[in-house]
Amino acid sequence: MLNICLINPEIPQNTGNIARTCAITGAHLHLVRPLGFDISASSVRRAGLDYWDDVDITVHDSAEAFMEHCRGSKFYFFSRKGLRSFSEISYPDDREIYFVFGCESRGLPDALLEEYPDRVVRIPMKEGVRCLNLSNSAAIAAYEYYRQLGYPGFSLSGGTAAGQREDL
Repeated sequence: MLNICLINPEIPQNTGNIARTCAITGAHLHLVRPLGFDISASSVRRAGLDYWDDVDITVHDSAEAFMEHCRGSKFYFFSRKGLRSFSEISYPDDREIYFVFGCESRGLPDALLEEYPDRVVRIPMKEGVRCLNLSNSAAIAAYEYYRQLGYPGFSLSGGTAAGQREDL
């Protein structure tokens, strides 16, 4: 089971996009406070997130509480400071996996990266360009994980993306 964790996310649109990725892949979303936005039912409804109810979400009060929650599980920290490519990892399918992402403005806390240096990975990018958007990074990581497992439970006959031509 894939778990995607966002530590102190700041931009609601990114979290909304990641929640949608979780909804369509079956990944569990973990949000670590403080959040830069409100996720109350009325706020979610106002934002038009019609898939929010299809996402398994756990909210943690702190990074420490999150780490305690996933103790004993396998986790990977996604950071531009990582020295290994996320696609070099052979992700096990026999236990829960946690992909951990930091907030948009600061990334992950240095303390986590220093404590788990062998679990810090990155998505390769062109030099001199800032970085990928958080929601794009989470989607890329999730789909690499599911690609390695052969897309279990996924269907090629599912929904159609907006504007997508059927004859492509």
